Amino acid sequence: MKAVIFPGQGSQFTGMGRDLYEQQPAARQLMDQANEILGFSLTDVMFTGSDEDLRQTSVTQPAIFLHSVALAATLPDLRPDMVAGHSLGEFSALVAARVLKFDDALQLVARRAQAMQAACQEQPGTMAAILGLDDDTTVRICQEITQAGDVVVAANFNCPGQLVISGSQRGVELACEQLKAAGAKRALLLPVGGAFHSPLMQSAEAALAQAIERTQFSAGLCAVYQNVDAAPHRDPDEIRRNLVRQLTAPVRWTQSIQRMVQDGATEFVECGPGKVLQGLVKKIASEVVGSSAVV
Repeated sequence: MKAVIFPGQGSQFTGMGRDLYEQQPAARQLMDQANEILGFSLTDVMFTGSDEDLRQTSVTQPAIFLHSVALAATLPDLRPDMVAGHSLGEFSALVAARVLKFDDALQLVARRAQAMQAACQEQPGTMAAILGLDDDTTVRICQEITQAGDVVVAANFNCPGQLVISGSQRGVELACEQLKAAGAKRALLLPVGGAFHSPLMQSAEAALAQAIERTQFSAGLCAVYQNVDAAPHRDPDEIRRNLVRQLTAPVRWTQSIQRMVQDGATEFVECGPGKVLQGLVKKIASEVVGSSAVV
């Protein structure tokens, strides 16, 4: 069975999607449509913007979503049996599964990005990658720090031995110190604009919920394995609720890949900019075949 997976924030690069635009009419049509919907030329930023331009959440998220969906549109043999996306990538997965129409999904992604950027300004925070430590120890130490008054949580379960934490600046810094003392090989602060997938995103959750409520969701053509519970979903109401919860809940990527393999996935195709997810899949389930459809 073929699983198609879609990357999230962090996979952007200057020039992303340019070859697709120039060589693939189906991709060009979607990109031109996206510029009209958004009211500005997202493709200009994608093709020629600086790294700093592309790091702005309000640009990064629509850009990665657009690149991923436009690439998928050029691959008629993609035909997934199941899909998943890492954080933002879940919206690309929902389009691939026909749960969301392209234009509706793009508008939700843009609203999500704006809400997250506003939440970052209201509740400043940061994130850090923790390498070489078991998940249970990381979760326990984060819980202890949070209970003492400084918010920090496990945000991304990326693969065994690689977890991202998220929270207030002080909470994350304290956690980095304690996690290194507990045996982590490295604890690296990440160059991000806020505390994604943490309680500090609560105001963004409320804003996204309103937009999702106004958007039509359909039953999927295949199962979507969602971040919040690593379980397959096709029911539109369940998918809606999980999309909202995703903003403050951890991305259970390790568990998602494990569940997809358990449910019959024998091949994983990454569709979008970069090859980050393929590297994670190899660490989670080395027995399966992986490939990247990158243009």
